[in-house]
Amino acid sequence: MDETVRYTYRLRPGATAEAALLAEWGRCRWLWNEAAHQYKTGRRPTFGKLSKLLTEARAGSSWLRDGSQVAQQQTLRTYARALQHSFKVKGRGRPRPKRRKDALPSLEYTTRGFSIRDRRLRLPGAVSVPVVWSRELPSDPTSVRVYQDTLGHWYASFVVRREITPAPDVEGAIGVDWGVTTTATTTDPAYDLPHLGHRKRCAAELAKLQRRMARRRRTKGAPPSNGYLRAKRQAAKLAKKAARQNTHDARVWAKKIVDNHTLIAAEDFQPTFLTKSRMARKAADAAIGTAKRELIDRGRRAGRKVVLVPPAYTTMTCSQCGTRAKHRLGLGVRVFRCHTCGYTACRDRNAARTILATAERDRAGADDVRHATTSLRDGALVRSEPEISGLPTPGKR
Repeated sequence: MDETVRYTYRLRPGATAEAALLAEWGRCRWLWNEAAHQYKTGRRPTFGKLSKLLTEARAGSSWLRDGSQVAQQQTLRTYARALQHSFKVKGRGRPRPKRRKDALPSLEYTTRGFSIRDRRLRLPGAVSVPVVWSRELPSDPTSVRVYQDTLGHWYASFVVRREITPAPDVEGAIGVDWGVTTTATTTDPAYDLPHLGHRKRCAAELAKLQRRMARRRRTKGAPPSNGYLRAKRQAAKLAKKAARQNTHDARVWAKKIVDNHTLIAAEDFQPTFLTKSRMARKAADAAIGTAKRELIDRGRRAGRKVVLVPPAYTTMTCSQCGTRAKHRLGLGVRVFRCHTCGYTACRDRNAARTILATAERDRAGADDVRHATTSLRDGALVRSEPEISGLPTPGKR
């Protein structure tokens, strides 16, 4: 049995190859913006309609014909997929136009548009880019994404298939509750993920660089100075270092959870609303979304049973008797006390145990990420069938 994964490598393009990549990105960005304009004018562009428009545009423009048709088609395919997804997911905005000053280059090629010869990546237009092969590809890639990060580094992300390494047979279940003070509180304190504060440690130096950027910023329309670009690069380097540290910690923690538990019940927490609260900076430092994504991906690849439980009433419900508190607990209340059975525990620990109790009585199939719903009848928790499609609407916590 195999799986589809991405293998990412660093690229070392020369000045000529980098100029060709940026020129190709300019064409693809123009096509993306034209597709966004089609939707703005009242049309609902599909990939078929956009492909016809691309054929007409390439016939009348030598500038587009100089570029790769594969990369341009993939750009329109990505836009059509993002637009279709925005209609299905509530609250997801429509794809926006990409501005040259803040949109990072990203190009996608299928097998018709790239090849690997002499350990170099060959792209249309006689573009040859050296690849830093940190590890060997497990199979022939089916597509590749060439992109640039905020530091100006280029990467190639290959889609390949590899054999699944069977996970060790273990017994055990764990519940995970997300938070800001402690990123992940579990039913077993030994598997908690503390708030490490990587971004907070570099906040002072980052603020210093941002003030330097503000002083060296020129008037609108003038090219940026070398000092401004140097300060911008240093700020981006600090931000990326903190993000990499968060990703590394999340991967180590998720591997520890997956290797020792068969059932993983995680709160289906959506941290986006925290960006508009007073906890926005600390929530960004906690990187809850990164930890949640790593836990789900590793659990699914290892064949574990991963259940996402809606956060509704998990903090207000007693994990021992199932009684729900009559009033909502404020964030200042860190200890949960049940007035029915007298159970007392840490607020987040009790929520993690409630999440695990919800998943254990659920009938979700293995190797799936499903949503279990919880209701209260006669003072006890009642579990219903998991929802396969669509997200349940969470209530008050």
